[in-house]
Amino acid sequence: MTRALLLLFGLGVAGVGACGGNDAPPARDTPPGPAPEVEPPVALNADSPVSYPPALFDQKIEGDVLLRLFVDSTGKVTPESTRVIESSGYPALDSAALAGSRNLRYAPAKRRGIPVATTFVQPIEFRHPQGAAIRGGP
Repeated sequence: MTRALLLLFGLGVAGVGACGGNDAPPARDTPPGPAPEVEPPVALNADSPVSYPPALFDQKIEGDVLLRLFVDSTGKVTPESTRVIESSGYPALDSAALAGSRNLRYAPAKRRGIPVATTFVQPIEFRHPQGAAIRGGP
């Protein structure tokens, strides 16, 4: 039996990373008003690089992990900036999400069509194909 994992991409941009936020004054040719919206990064992985921990899979334990990721202007995830912002309640699921996040690939976020670095929230959902016997943390 294969280990199934549903990985959903994109809750949207939670903040803007290295390219700055709304702190800089607008350029002279920029109309007044809010800063332009940042288009969030787009996931490129055809298959999820996140592995379901075998012991939890065998027990049909499911959970959701929310990660904060920093993606540079080339779309590369900066692993040392990745953080769990909402735990599944199972350290093994949280660790698997963190470990697999290193292999996530993205097209970079864009502002006015220009690639920019950004921080955003990425949900990782661990789902067993036969349904959960146990859901949530201990």
